[in-house]
Amino acid sequence: MPINEEIRDKEVRLIDTDGSQLGIMSARDAYKIALEKNLDLVKIAPQAKPPVCRIIDYGKYRFEQSKREKEARKNQKTIDIKEIRLSLNIDVNDFNTKVKQAIKFLEGGDKVKVSIRFRGREMAHPELGTAIMQRFTDSVAEYGSVEKQPKLEGRSMTMFVSAKPKSGK
Repeated sequence: MPINEEIRDKEVRLIDTDGSQLGIMSARDAYKIALEKNLDLVKIAPQAKPPVCRIIDYGKYRFEQSKREKEARKNQKTIDIKEIRLSLNIDVNDFNTKVKQAIKFLEGGDKVKVSIRFRGREMAHPELGTAIMQRFTDSVAEYGSVEKQPKLEGRSMTMFVSAKPKSGK
């Protein structure tokens, strides 16, 4: 934002520190008024006709703005993608462990990428991989829904599961 001498417009609409409008005047006169109050003249709406300037303490204004941005970032929820790797000949207990891990991720609000890596002759049976993916989908159906169906890409099959929205209890 242009401040003080950087404002090159002929006329500006001036707003005082308390929010009251002082009217339309030259940028030089507005800057003089700001100097008398030991504050800065800041152009807050350059697209307006005439541009709107405000008399404020610019250092304090920037500090408050950065504080607001930090607060907004803190309140944001980032969604991570967690990966669960299965194999074609996975045992029942190993499968259940992977399901529990995926449920924990989904309850945390994350997306889960489920992948199966085919090795050697396993490539001849992609339908077995699809069956395991379907079994996995059925196991986590209560906590998440399939966002992207299982797809064979090269030697690996991937699927994305996203968390179901939480009901307001």
